Amino acid sequence: MKTRGFEIISMYRTAGIHLPERKTGASTGYDFAAAEMVEIVSGECALVPTGVKAYMQPDEVLLIYIRSSTALRKRLMLMNSVGVIDADYYGNAENEGHIYIPLYNYGKGTVQIAAGGRIAQGIFTRYLTGDGDS
Repeated sequence: MKTRGFEIISMYRTAGIHLPERKTGASTGYDFAAAEMVEIVSGECALVPTGVKAYMQPDEVLLIYIRSSTALRKRLMLMNSVGVIDADYYGNAENEGHIYIPLYNYGKGTVQIAAGGRIAQGIFTRYLTGDGDS
């Protein structure tokens, strides 16, 4: 039985996508990379495809954060501050649960994100629900 992890969505199976991974044994987050080249004009936002989906237990969530080097060097930020990928997003009928990273360019020039460029990190965690919540 699978507990939690990542899979490549069918549309990108032959595109050479790498699954998110932790770079060291002490790394908390799994690094997400862009599945294709994306340009983001100053003051604009873009959804950057990753080509992957995440599976996890029903009481877990995958939280997506910007990589600090992406924010500092490229002047990019997540549009929603923290991305929330729910367990039931996996296998979504509309897009298989494809994880996109919504980035906003707050810098002065256009930023190009190369295919394979690491842009965000994901952290799996459990969450609690309130009394009477079904």
